[in-house]
Amino acid sequence: MNYLEILQSYNLSTIQWAAICIAVFLLGLSKAGIKGIGIIIVVILAFVFGEKASTGILLPMLIIADIFAVIYYNRHARWDYIKKLIPWMIIGVLVGVWIGNDISEVIFKRMMAIIIIASVLIMFYTENRKSNSIPTNKLFSSGTGFLAGFTTMIGNLAGPISNIYFLAMRFPKNEFIGTAAWLFFIINVFKLPFHFFVWKTVTLQTLVLNSIMVPVVILGFFIGVALVRLISNVNYRRFILIVTAIGGVILLFR
Repeated sequence: MNYLEILQSYNLSTIQWAAICIAVFLLGLSKAGIKGIGIIIVVILAFVFGEKASTGILLPMLIIADIFAVIYYNRHARWDYIKKLIPWMIIGVLVGVWIGNDISEVIFKRMMAIIIIASVLIMFYTENRKSNSIPTNKLFSSGTGFLAGFTTMIGNLAGPISNIYFLAMRFPKNEFIGTAAWLFFIINVFKLPFHFFVWKTVTLQTLVLNSIMVPVVILGFFIGVALVRLISNVNYRRFILIVTAIGGVILLFR
């Protein structure tokens, strides 16, 4: 099967192609720092390809966008937090691989939505109190890491969980973006073999589809970088909270 035949085998309509391009453009924006829109990307791709298949189609594009993000924001990464979260995220990914075929997607989404919305409400409360306290409980970081790893394997839905964590740590926007970039680059590369060999959601056919989307990812990333420069640290925190809350509501009712 040649390149063109592989693309034609998807039998995608013009509307579906447009939806994929929108999702991939938003992915570029997200990895550049316009956080909180990940759920919209997941919803669009799940609509086109189905829930589980879409996770494998999205993963290589996530890694491509991660590469641009780690190059651009590398100097802002907080490796002390990355080292703290990575082991727990790896455990979460492994648990996600193990039970990913059996868990009810409906129950999973409802639980995720409730956790996200509750977390955002707590963060709004903290913001309004003008509190600058940072959670130091090891249970908070380990629990966040595990949940982020589990949710990223099951449905690429770790964004809201990590957003809440980094907001709680009071990261300035560039440290927020740089730390998240490295964290998810490492975890997404770790996930790739499981999608290849266990779930078989990443294949030659999906990689061909990914390859033609690379320019759209790059376009979205550099537009996102330009937009992030225009947003102050205070407004960045507010934006992340509001968009994450909207994403939780979408997840609850989709």
